[in-house]
Amino acid sequence: MTRRGTVFGKSRHVDEPPVHVVPWTDAWEFAVTDEERPATGQRKRAALGVRAFRVPQGSGAQRVNAPCAFFPPEPSAADGQRLYEDAEGTRPLCSLAEPRDVEGRRHYAVRDAQGEVIGTIQRIAPLKHALKPTWRIVQPGHPEIVSSAEWAKGGPKAMVQRGAGKLLLGVAQAVADMGAEGGDQPAKSRVIEWKADGEPVLTSEDDRRFLVRAAWLDRRLAFAYALLRTG
Repeated sequence: MTRRGTVFGKSRHVDEPPVHVVPWTDAWEFAVTDEERPATGQRKRAALGVRAFRVPQGSGAQRVNAPCAFFPPEPSAADGQRLYEDAEGTRPLCSLAEPRDVEGRRHYAVRDAQGEVIGTIQRIAPLKHALKPTWRIVQPGHPEIVSSAEWAKGGPKAMVQRGAGKLLLGVAQAVADMGAEGGDQPAKSRVIEWKADGEPVLTSEDDRRFLVRAAWLDRRLAFAYALLRTG
């Protein structure tokens, strides 16, 4: 019988090494998920951990989703808009301030661990002919980052056909594979490209999977956007 142990409060096989936290500054591709190890031929079910921002690493049976930013261990109204560098919630990473309405936009200031503003997430209410609001990410010293319409209407294949690059090809394949075995994959993923002055900066899929495409993007702003959208 295979013995099991625990990591971050969840079960795992004891013959598997623990999944270590990776620095959030090294996150180029990440997702909001509790899946720590995907299902494989040797692992019939995915191994779960705490819900966190996780970076895919390795391949095949060695593939893991390593955490890089954590939600509060015991969420409450007081800290529900905050993220941490550790699972215990002792090292703050960033937080969202209460929104302010500025010239028709709702501004959410993003603060670092010391409380300094590092950027803002802006929500623009939809016009009469639009069904959904649009979003902006503002990072000081760089052009405003604008979310496009659904630029890959054909799904993951369209992402690749637009020449997004080798790394995005892997993400697109992961999106295509997601939920395939269980048959619960949505018919169409909502893929959004974010640009700053025409430069691709970020690609998001259903506000839960993200691919950073500009090295200068402060990952904490992308984390804050996902926190705002997914809670």
